[in-house]
Amino acid sequence: MRAIEISAPGGPEVLRLTDRPQPEPGQGEVLIRVAHAGVNRPDALQRAGSYNPPPDASDLPGLEAAGQILAIGQGVTDWKEGDAVTALLPGGGYAEYATTPAAHCLPVPDGMPLDQAACLPETFFTVWTNVFMAGGLRAGQTFLIHGGTSGIGTTAIQLARHFGARVFATAGSDEKAKICEDLGAERGINYREEDFVAILKDAGRADLILDMVGGSYLPRNVKALKTGGRLQQIAFLTGPKVELNFAEVMVRRLTISGSTLRPQSIAAKARIAEALWQEVWPLLSAGRIAPVMDRSFPLENAADAHRALEADHIGKIVLNVA
Repeated sequence: MRAIEISAPGGPEVLRLTDRPQPEPGQGEVLIRVAHAGVNRPDALQRAGSYNPPPDASDLPGLEAAGQILAIGQGVTDWKEGDAVTALLPGGGYAEYATTPAAHCLPVPDGMPLDQAACLPETFFTVWTNVFMAGGLRAGQTFLIHGGTSGIGTTAIQLARHFGARVFATAGSDEKAKICEDLGAERGINYREEDFVAILKDAGRADLILDMVGGSYLPRNVKALKTGGRLQQIAFLTGPKVELNFAEVMVRRLTISGSTLRPQSIAAKARIAEALWQEVWPLLSAGRIAPVMDRSFPLENAADAHRALEADHIGKIVLNVA
């Protein structure tokens, strides 16, 4: 099969088209003929040598894909050959075929093309577990998402708004702030010109903040939270180390939590998939929410896809594999 491998740690140019043996599904797994694969920040981190895959995962990048099930492993009863699925992968999505636990597959939402379906798993799994399962966001609460026009951001805005939260989102321009508002945010905040802390204080502060920026945002996030508020940290685009006065965290009974999706157990990710199937997939099939896709690149142009990921884009970038 054709696949994109990381020839050495480095920039996008180290992504190389190669031939690999077609994988075989193991116990409880399915083999997917990949039509489209999502491109995500962890892929770029893996390419740069700072995010190694788990020992039992493919060394190929790619954490999500959409396509058809080609074969099923022993013990799989919920899927059959030919089913159209979108799936969270342990790795290996930048290839014509990929294996994954059957429990991490979800049906392609009604009427959704496969390129859009490939945008779903990584962001929807991440947002659901951090905003609703761990973050406990409820109707009427105030939610702040940083990076509102990223794949995570566009997903978080739509879901939080649908479930009745007041949504605030930061972005890097007035145009991007307006996109956040068009997706359902009460207020898009141009972080280059506005102070999100002051704006959230005027709005009564946030019950929950989802942050992927880190660095200097951490103490500012603390100031933007209500007493008893919660900060969910999912990435550190500007660095993981910062000085923080924990007295304010203690006095105002704040909760700071962090998580990453890929290292979680098969069973944990299966529970997230089940919750998404029950709570979110009907909304996607009804067209009440939808992934935001920036553009698509052919598989052999994966390096260009990574350059676009690390430049200016809105929503998700995908690879056309088929």
